[in-house]
Amino acid sequence: MFHKFIKSNTQIALTAATTLLIILLANANACAQPPTPSSPAINTGDTAWMLVAAAFVMLMTPGLAFFYGGMVRSKNVLNMLMQSFVALGIVTFVWLLWGYSLAFAPGNPFIGSLQWFGLNHVGETPSPYYAPTVPHQVYMIYQLMFAIITPALISGAIAERMKFSTYVVFITLWSTFIYCPLAHWVWGHNGWLNSLGALDFAGGTVVHISSGVSALVLAIALGRRYTDTLHTGEEMRPHNLTMTLVGTALLWFGWFGFNAGSALASGGLASSAFVATHIAASIAGLTWILIEWSIYKKPTALGFATGAVAGLVAITPASGYVGPIPALLIGVGVAFISFYAIKLKHRFHYDDALDVFGVHGMGGIWGALATGLFASVLVNGSGSNGLFYGGGLTLFIKQTIAVASAVAYAAIGTWILTKILSATMGLRVNVEDENIGLDLTQHGESAYVMAE
Repeated sequence: MFHKFIKSNTQIALTAATTLLIILLANANACAQPPTPSSPAINTGDTAWMLVAAAFVMLMTPGLAFFYGGMVRSKNVLNMLMQSFVALGIVTFVWLLWGYSLAFAPGNPFIGSLQWFGLNHVGETPSPYYAPTVPHQVYMIYQLMFAIITPALISGAIAERMKFSTYVVFITLWSTFIYCPLAHWVWGHNGWLNSLGALDFAGGTVVHISSGVSALVLAIALGRRYTDTLHTGEEMRPHNLTMTLVGTALLWFGWFGFNAGSALASGGLASSAFVATHIAASIAGLTWILIEWSIYKKPTALGFATGAVAGLVAITPASGYVGPIPALLIGVGVAFISFYAIKLKHRFHYDDALDVFGVHGMGGIWGALATGLFASVLVNGSGSNGLFYGGGLTLFIKQTIAVASAVAYAAIGTWILTKILSATMGLRVNVEDENIGLDLTQHGESAYVMAE
């Protein structure tokens, strides 16, 4: 009976995946090319800033590797680092051939076409649709850095137990079938959420909600770590919080390019997003340790690091639409939301090892909804006024639709991928390999060599 159940669900998953593939690629050659407006001249100041911002965002992925690497046990640290670093190679390959085209080329409201396959027509001439004052390649490479870090974020939830080979295939498929459509919905010039008027300045829905929700689904599919499940008494605490704090610093630094760079120009809006980003991160970190101080009587380094990253997550969708005081309120709010969201894993017994859903999923949801509360056209004239700035519920409703759509699409899509990979490759390592550690069993290396 169980065998038939698995076989039936696998067939359903394969059928759904095939249907999804048809939907994504059906318009590759069929969609009509809309009239192309004339392209303005390149602005050297904007171009310089966008190149620097792209480099900032690229640094976030190694920063994430250190942030996560310090929180796992020493026998798994190289595997944790590799899950971030390998994303640099895999997602670049995907983006080069078909990813950027599916995300940003002219298509339908749900997916781009393959007109820009292999970066065809993506050169030095500015795109009239995206960042019209910088070379199209600059915008493309900037967006690539977003695409790289997003699936890498998921790795924190599946730490210490997923096959590396399956992880490589997973992020290839996830980038194609989950990230690219969501990016098109929100940032594509004719994406349906873009046309609806939902606001996501730098990736609250596209990056953080998608990765956080997908991380939760994948963590549940994998199951709890054997050592945690069997209560063997093995120490499960972070092995090197110094590494985690260095990772926090790199993430914080890179996030200025993530958010301020999303202004796509060097000017007042970039500076406003920069300021909002720092305020939210600082206040969220401070609020987090005050919560710990109140409950546990001791503020922790991990607490401040987690709070700061949660603040960076929450301000991401709002950074180009809110002023300093709303940024402060968003930072305070996410500290409470993420702090208590993390406790859900103990209540519901799922093993989101490094709290990806609590920080990125819930933080992204709060940030997207908070944009509907605090956005102001005085900060960004191309945006809308939120509830507290005279806009009524209109924007908040649009933000709610965007959040619900991103949650549903990421959850269902990731569930389908896990079913396919579970049936074909298997998701996790065996008990013996997990007890030995993934550094040795998956990579044949050890991060630390102890002298005898």
